[in-house]
Amino acid sequence: MLNRRGFLSLFARGLAAVPLLPATAVAASSRQIVLQQSPVAGFQHHAGEKVFARLREGMPLRLVREPENKYDKRAVAVYAGKHKLGYVPRIDNAAIAQMLDRGDRLRAYVVQLQESHNPWDRIRFEVALDG
Repeated sequence: MLNRRGFLSLFARGLAAVPLLPATAVAASSRQIVLQQSPVAGFQHHAGEKVFARLREGMPLRLVREPENKYDKRAVAVYAGKHKLGYVPRIDNAAIAQMLDRGDRLRAYVVQLQESHNPWDRIRFEVALDG
């Protein structure tokens, strides 16, 4: 999997090096490029438990920038409909925040749901760039 520095380097070159990405980084549709897969951070503090039973793998999610967030200026909230599930993890949110700020068209969707006592294991989601 591509690390953050490698991703940013490729992205800075205008995605010209996309063919050099590992096969797993290219989504089934040639029109989307998967940027990252992450757990939802803060799941236990938001509506995640309330709506968990209604979530399905493949369900679209909405990413919302929160530049005024007092804990993280690069915060990106993850929503299922009108319900905030949590956030893109802080360690993974820099590129996604920059892309949203620029108006890039990103898609997010649920890729894994798991019953677990550990909130970091409950929901995994992917973020893809529309081509």
